[in-house]
Amino acid sequence: MDDVRSVRVLVSGLVQGVGFRWCTLRQADALGLTGWVRNLPSGDVEVFAQGSADAVGELVAWLREGPGFSRVTGVRVREAPRRPGLGGFTVR
Repeated sequence: MDDVRSVRVLVSGLVQGVGFRWCTLRQADALGLTGWVRNLPSGDVEVFAQGSADAVGELVAWLREGPGFSRVTGVRVREAPRRPGLGGFTVR
């Protein structure tokens, strides 16, 4: 489990009302990650993702582009403490 990485990501731009959370869920599931994604009152989307360092890196790269109808203008990534026992990836 030394390869486990956990991050919190704040994504800004046109990221609400365009299916961003559900596409993020599909990407995270495909990469075998655990965590969650949620809309914030500010209009941003927050993501907590945990899994292999490579898979987390792939998700972060995908978040920089987002799904087709979104327009990502900023992505802030910070390392986060591990959360043992998370099951799956969810939309909050």
